[in-house]
Amino acid sequence: MKVVLFCGGQGMRLREYSETIPKPMVHIGYRPILWNIMKYYAHFGHKDFILCLGYKADMIKNYFVNYNEYISNDFVFSKGGNSLRLLNTDIIDWKITFVDTGLKTNIGQRLKAVERYLEDEDIFLANYSDGLSDLPLMKMISHFFNLKKIASFLCVQPTQSFHVVKLKDEDNVKDIHHISQSGIWINGGFFILRKEIFNYIRDEEDLVMNPFQRLIQENKLAGYKYRGFWLGMDTFKDKQLLDDMYSRGDTPWEVWKGIQNPERTKMVA
Repeated sequence: MKVVLFCGGQGMRLREYSETIPKPMVHIGYRPILWNIMKYYAHFGHKDFILCLGYKADMIKNYFVNYNEYISNDFVFSKGGNSLRLLNTDIIDWKITFVDTGLKTNIGQRLKAVERYLEDEDIFLANYSDGLSDLPLMKMISHFFNLKKIASFLCVQPTQSFHVVKLKDEDNVKDIHHISQSGIWINGGFFILRKEIFNYIRDEEDLVMNPFQRLIQENKLAGYKYRGFWLGMDTFKDKQLLDDMYSRGDTPWEVWKGIQNPERTKMVA
């Protein structure tokens, strides 16, 4: 299945980086977070990517056009630098379609902009370009096929560090507890979509707020609950957390290294 990745936003909540580079190109270890997401999908055999570009699209294009395999692969260096033999590779079997979908376009319209590249796909995958997970993707896909829905997305519990408050009335507090104990589930991305989704997206509409509401009314939208690792890199604090995890070798999203653990308890920032 083809994988559509939304890479065009400006990432305003990560302004420490987004003023100079697009958020998908912010590095986690040796490679950008976008690469980590693509590597995740490639691990499950999905290596045909469509990148919906916008903000600083040239940086994403240049990164892959000038891709250096040796940075994240073992190699043999000899003859004073005249010979460099890679022992393994990352992206040699990837196919990447780069599409300019506009500077300030919403997710729904970015998806509509690449519809022509999905004409032969009855079902395709889609995702944001700032969230990492060790989600067992094939289980989610099997779940989707069994339900016969038009769309499905990953449901995760929030990792933000704030408290949920319930009020008895205007002034009196009934309850206060950490968001992780609230029972709330949020949209974690990792969409699975049938081509019929395009019939539900109208001009200028976002993907989630409008088309998904129509799918809900027709009982054609599914959520896939997952309690394993998931973290969205929305803020500088999230970036620091991912950096700390990487420095400790605690990288559950790197399923291609054989460290996937579906029962892993999700870290709370």
